[in-house]
Amino acid sequence: MPRSRKGKRGSSKPGVKNGMKGESGASDDEFTSDVLSHYSSASENASVMEEGSEQVDELTAQEETEDKLKQCIDNLMDKSAKTRLAALESLRQAFSSRLLYEFLTERRLTVSDCLERSLKKGSGEEQAAAATVFTLLCIQLGGGDEAEEGFKMLLPILTTILIDNSASIAARQSCARALGMCCYVSTAEEGEDLNKTLALLESIFTSSYPNREGTLPTAKPGGPGLHGAALHAWSLLVTLCPASRITVLLDHHLPKLQACLQSSDVNYRIAVGETIALLVELGREIDEEFEVEDSDGLCESLKGLATDGNKHRAKNDRRKQRSIFREVLHYIENEDFTDEKIRFGVESVYIDSWVRRRIYDAFKEILESGVRHHLQFNQLLRDIFGLGAPIILDAATSKANKISRFEKHLFNSAAFKARTKQRSKVRDKRADVM
Repeated sequence: MPRSRKGKRGSSKPGVKNGMKGESGASDDEFTSDVLSHYSSASENASVMEEGSEQVDELTAQEETEDKLKQCIDNLMDKSAKTRLAALESLRQAFSSRLLYEFLTERRLTVSDCLERSLKKGSGEEQAAAATVFTLLCIQLGGGDEAEEGFKMLLPILTTILIDNSASIAARQSCARALGMCCYVSTAEEGEDLNKTLALLESIFTSSYPNREGTLPTAKPGGPGLHGAALHAWSLLVTLCPASRITVLLDHHLPKLQACLQSSDVNYRIAVGETIALLVELGREIDEEFEVEDSDGLCESLKGLATDGNKHRAKNDRRKQRSIFREVLHYIENEDFTDEKIRFGVESVYIDSWVRRRIYDAFKEILESGVRHHLQFNQLLRDIFGLGAPIILDAATSKANKISRFEKHLFNSAAFKARTKQRSKVRDKRADVM
């Protein structure tokens, strides 16, 4: 992410100012030359340092990392809630940023037992963190038998928390996401677990549906956030359903979801809009002649949201809502999806449908900045997105395609200094004119 830096202001001494005044006509070429010359000489030193760093014993580094992870796992059983929360956060960061399949395969039952204990006895904050770490554990295990075993083990407690109205909203949201993702990665085809999880998630978000008179219920504190998490988890699982099941879901849910576009919560409206687009896309894949019931009414609602200028809503909320609903409206009217290209390493993955966007967004939500690393090396994600086996680059090729962190720092530092110098000249020139 770009970071703002505060540069030093130009000196106000007369002698310095006059010197700058003589250089105030410096061209962009001189500016670029200053940056590149500084960067070029610095990168030579960087390459020497990088070669030295490559001689670090990787085995020792790996052992140190595993020792720290073992300590975090032990800390999950500590009496102090603060220690347990710190351990959960450390595991969350480690699981999302690197692959630990072999390490975790040997310890999956121990970790699952510890997480189950946190889910049963911990505070709302601890329950939310434990559900997130468990989701990451399933992704680390790559689906298959290990993930399915873990999912069946924690399914009862995740379910209990989700349907408990007295439980923390944050914990319930985290459990909804965990149920959706863990079921998704551990379920190869429609089965008992998939059907149960779909029904469970439906029982949460359908409480936001209009009553018989067509009136939306009054939202309770935290309700829309919980409904949105359950709806997103449910729509992820819908992508696994066979055509016969999808047809039933379309008939039951599309009309009621359309009414939920009038929700007072912007994030829930967006979740509803994205789900409508995904369901329509699935319907069109099953039947080319598929049409939405009351298509004109749906498009009118979408147009209103795509052009919403209500000053009572936050500016960022309005911008986000308009952007999403323009895409949804464009797809409903023209059957056209705006492709997105995700780069990672020397590869790319194309998000070219609402189904793929829902899947990618679900992984991105849980893996955060580590999603690109997992796309590059995690076989589960590579299988889901059709990327094949991980691409292993030799040292020379990898080095040719990668600029070191130290080199990036040097370049950014040189560019910043040159840019500050250039701006100082411009400020002095403006002062002289005044």
